[in-house]
Amino acid sequence: VQLQACGGGLVQAGGSLRLSCAASGFTSDYYAIGWFRQAPGKEREGVSCISSSGAYTYYTDSVKGRFTISRDNAKNTVELQMNSLNPEDTGVYYCAVGPGSTLLSTRGRWRVANYGYWGQGTQVTVSS
Repeated sequence: VQLQACGGGLVQAGGSLRLSCAASGFTSDYYAIGWFRQAPGKEREGVSCISSSGAYTYYTDSVKGRFTISRDNAKNTVELQMNSLNPEDTGVYYCAVGPGSTLLSTRGRWRVANYGYWGQGTQVTVSS
């Protein structure tokens, strides 16, 4: 599995960015794709995840109502639309792939160790 994330950048508070994760090489039709972020000096945390079918989406509480995850099957990408950004959203954003069962539990879907494949990350910086 290969993942490549892009779309990060510098934006002012209240602005928007759209991240994209190009994924290829899946050996199963049942998998989960998650977006994680890591701020300097902090642990990597889950932001949003989506099932392989696109039918199930999940968000961590701090981004609910502001971020939207979606699949673009034509492009074979997973997008993360981020609106109303604030400085606390700053960090390196990673997309990752894990087995579909990862999404079955609240704790499991945010567990970094459940995702076996990771992209290289894209920097998001939100200025105040």
